[in-house]
Amino acid sequence: MEEKTYPIPKELLVGRGTELFDHVSESLKDFLHEKNISLDKKHPLAFTFSFACEQSSLDQGSLLGWSKNYRARGLQGKDVVQALRDAIDRTGGMDIEVLAMVNDTVATMMTCGFDDNYCEVGLIIGTGTNACYMEELRHVDLVEGDEGRMCVNTEWGAFGDDGALDDYLTEFDRDVDAASNNQGKQIFEKMVSGMYLGELVRLVVLKMAKLGLLFDGHVSDALRTKGKITTANVAAMEEYKNGLKNTRDILTGLSLTPSQDDCIAVQHVSTIVSFRSSNLVAAGLAAILTRIKQNRNLRALRITVGVDGAVYKTHPQYPKRLHKVVRRLLPECHVRFVLSDSGSSKGAALVTAVAQRLASQKRKVDETLSPFRLSHEQLQLVKARMRAGLEAGLKRKGSTAIKMLPSFVYRTPDGTEHGKYLALDLGGTNFRALLVNFKKGLQQNTRLHHKIYTIPLEIMQGTGEELFDHIAECISDFLDYMGLKNARLPAGFTFSFPCEQTALDTGTLVSWTKGFKATDCEGHDVVSMLREAIKRRNVTVKKNVSAVVNDTVGTMMSCAYEDPQCEVGLIAGTGTNVCYMEELKNIEKTEQSTGQKMCINTEWGGLGDDGSLDDIITPYDVEVDQTSINPGKQRFEKLTSGMYLGEVVRQVLLDLTRGGLLFRGHVTEALKTAGIFQTKYLSQIESDRLALLQVRSILQGLGLDSTCNDSIIVKQVCGTVSRRAAQLCGAGMAAVVDKIRENRGLDHLNVTVGVDGALYKLHPHFSGVLQETARVLAPQCNVTFLPSEEGSGKGAALITAVARQRGEM
Repeated sequence: MEEKTYPIPKELLVGRGTELFDHVSESLKDFLHEKNISLDKKHPLAFTFSFACEQSSLDQGSLLGWSKNYRARGLQGKDVVQALRDAIDRTGGMDIEVLAMVNDTVATMMTCGFDDNYCEVGLIIGTGTNACYMEELRHVDLVEGDEGRMCVNTEWGAFGDDGALDDYLTEFDRDVDAASNNQGKQIFEKMVSGMYLGELVRLVVLKMAKLGLLFDGHVSDALRTKGKITTANVAAMEEYKNGLKNTRDILTGLSLTPSQDDCIAVQHVSTIVSFRSSNLVAAGLAAILTRIKQNRNLRALRITVGVDGAVYKTHPQYPKRLHKVVRRLLPECHVRFVLSDSGSSKGAALVTAVAQRLASQKRKVDETLSPFRLSHEQLQLVKARMRAGLEAGLKRKGSTAIKMLPSFVYRTPDGTEHGKYLALDLGGTNFRALLVNFKKGLQQNTRLHHKIYTIPLEIMQGTGEELFDHIAECISDFLDYMGLKNARLPAGFTFSFPCEQTALDTGTLVSWTKGFKATDCEGHDVVSMLREAIKRRNVTVKKNVSAVVNDTVGTMMSCAYEDPQCEVGLIAGTGTNVCYMEELKNIEKTEQSTGQKMCINTEWGGLGDDGSLDDIITPYDVEVDQTSINPGKQRFEKLTSGMYLGEVVRQVLLDLTRGGLLFRGHVTEALKTAGIFQTKYLSQIESDRLALLQVRSILQGLGLDSTCNDSIIVKQVCGTVSRRAAQLCGAGMAAVVDKIRENRGLDHLNVTVGVDGALYKLHPHFSGVLQETARVLAPQCNVTFLPSEEGSGKGAALITAVARQRGEM
């Protein structure tokens, strides 16, 4: 280690902060020149800053307050790392990266810890005093994470500022405090540190002289002068062999004529003041060591304390007294004290070396995730492409990426609907049967009963006849369950897959999504298939099935029953979709003319199937698409929906692991298993209330042995992927609501969106990001999002009720 010390002119201690840091920066440049260190290369820099700072990261620290006679203006509350960077820029001619700011106490612990693995406490007893120690992270509420340990800088010099030491303060302590630059602050430090010990001795000696107990009552001007007895004088007076001689010389230098007894008495005063200091430091240190022992539930503790500071190094008796009292207070602990041979500099450099490695890792992780981070301009493009897709899909000609399927739903509920209805809901791996009873004019009194049935994988991917027979059996069981075997109720069928409708009660399946592959269904009317299955099973349903409804349309209708302004439906769950009320005159693909509007099921998940999203699709999305059961299809859905987000995250984690940035570079069989990282884990991992130890527990449950840092990276990956999904949905929603506004020639639109889906409802941040994106991209629309309480099943019953009341069936 090469070093050079640069004195700081006294005027800079109380001048402007910028001048102080300019002096530091100019000294740095001089050091680089003197040591022939190249100015052409970037150099990582460690910054030891020995004052109380609130740190939010390793390279950021806001100054809480000066101590040790520093009073430089304009820095309190400011980031001192940024102040140093700014000074380096002003000086110029250096390429310096400030990677870490370290308190001198922390750096001392790190210096000693380099050679002694048991070193987990740092102690400074010099001009000032401070201690740091390794605290269990689970106890540090201000910092994310709960496993492992973090070094906490106690700033214990402020102990007593709240009056806790008032019983121990002498009149001399109060005098020292009253004459200080920071009255009422750093009380403990003023009792024990090198900046004040000499002054305490001077005040005691002065009082004794005034009382006639010393020097025959003679008081010299020098003895009356603050600072004339220093801590170095105190150390000299207590030297084993030359102490009395040194005491005489010091007193003589103060224009005093001491007797032998005077010298013995003053030496005794010095001893008492320094002994109190070592006792107080020992008590504070014993408190820290006791906490460490209790944290770890140990009966005995072996630990090393790294120490630095002029008092400890130069006072002949101080170390021995300190060690003795600590061992007396904690007889069950084996405490070793190690003097830092390189001060705090080596430790600060060590911290920075680690920071440089982590910064490099962070840059690589950020590079991997950067394609997922969409700019405002990119989101505007997505909005424009969604709008173009909506317009294209409304026209007759050819097939389009966004199908824009007419639903033959012309009205939203008005609250007068009444009667009992059966609702059937097939949307994913579950089938739900519902009985809905609308009380006329009483929206809040709707009675709803339901039962959920699982769709086995072999039926999802078997024949169409087997699938619909299974659904008919579920309906039969539900009617038995409700005691309605012969009730002959009208039924609405929520079918959450793209269907081409020519009427409210016909729906030809365009294509399966969400993992369904049942044969002989695509191109067939699903209502007819269900009716035939009902006949085969002898299930009694009046008029069989009166309406087939997409779940998105059902969600909109369910929410419109509560809020008349609801004219948009959104599903953000296993899949994703939007519907909205479109002007009939704009729907070229149907000749219907009943009413002024019709709900259009956009099937917006197909956006990008024509290549329009290729510029934002990442290699990870490509991999997910190619391994799906419908490659090249539903590209927007694969970027935004619950069925795929977990798999996108797994692909990213796999790539980071292969690059040595995660899980120590160890690619496990679990990580190579498609589908193992379910989207529900994103919701759990991103929860603000979930600590990193629980994140690690989730990963361990997946066979991924992670460190605390791995957990942080996994959380970052999950957050980036889910945020992009929410932003894309928000951009799409902005396109839809702006289209409604322009359709109606309005300067401003108030509209409600009915929402369903686990991703929207359960993910901690998805809904907020989606809403904010829609607000920014459609500023002329005031969009209210209303979560659906009963899902789309109630909506299917409402559509059936609305149509029956208006004679549309």
